[in-house]
Amino acid sequence: MLSGDWKAPPKGRSTPLAAERGVVVEDVETGWVGAVVRVEKAGGILVVHLEDRRGRTRAFPLGPGFHVDGRPVTLTRPQAAADARLSAARAAASRTASGSRAVADAPARVASASRIFVEGRHDAELVEKVWGHDLRIEGVVVEMLDGVDDLEAAIRDFAPGPGRRMGVLVDHLVAGTKETRVVDAASRLHPFAPHVLIVGHPYVDVWQSVRPERLGMERWPVIPRGTSWKHGICAHLGWAHDEQADIARAWKQILGTVRTYADLEPSLLGRVEELIDFVTAP
Repeated sequence: MLSGDWKAPPKGRSTPLAAERGVVVEDVETGWVGAVVRVEKAGGILVVHLEDRRGRTRAFPLGPGFHVDGRPVTLTRPQAAADARLSAARAAASRTASGSRAVADAPARVASASRIFVEGRHDAELVEKVWGHDLRIEGVVVEMLDGVDDLEAAIRDFAPGPGRRMGVLVDHLVAGTKETRVVDAASRLHPFAPHVLIVGHPYVDVWQSVRPERLGMERWPVIPRGTSWKHGICAHLGWAHDEQADIARAWKQILGTVRTYADLEPSLLGRVEELIDFVTAP
């Protein structure tokens, strides 16, 4: 007669039950019967909210002390929510900073003949942070031009042609600017024109392509003519700007706020994606 679980309560031992939305349970202590509507943390503990047939809701500590059809149960964290969180975490891990599907353990790829050129170091570092994984998978190298004043000479030096495309990202490419005139002339350069794509964003500097909310601003400030744009931005933010090292530190702070493509303005995102498509086309 002592064989088996002879110490078990008359109604049996409590079994675990996930507190999924809609599960109907009874609180043993109060007799409250209701359907689970949500589970949340309150006062440092997990509580389950039960809604009765009159629409009234009460909260109870998640755990033992409940019955389902007269049998004791221990309510546990809802599995569906846990699975959803796990799925979201896995999905996030499977994406690169640019939103592309991540390729794990890909072997190193020999650099392709095609290249993407940007104006300066800050542009290159931003492209690397968001699109670096994608570019390494494709074998595309990003190079710096140190400005576009002599873009035609840069094109001649690179000598683009079939299987050797050249993409160029230009700052402040808006109507009436010096950059527009330079790009118009370079885009017609014979015989390279069919193998060159020059695109630009409207910002004075690539700093401005970072969403201002990431720096606690509603919008980037307008810097008066005659004032260095970067120095003006640093002054507005209350950052040191007397020396070039101060400007470099300011950029590192701005770049540090960029986690994924969602932290950048669409007008830059579209142009970089356009360049990547161009230089990786068969």
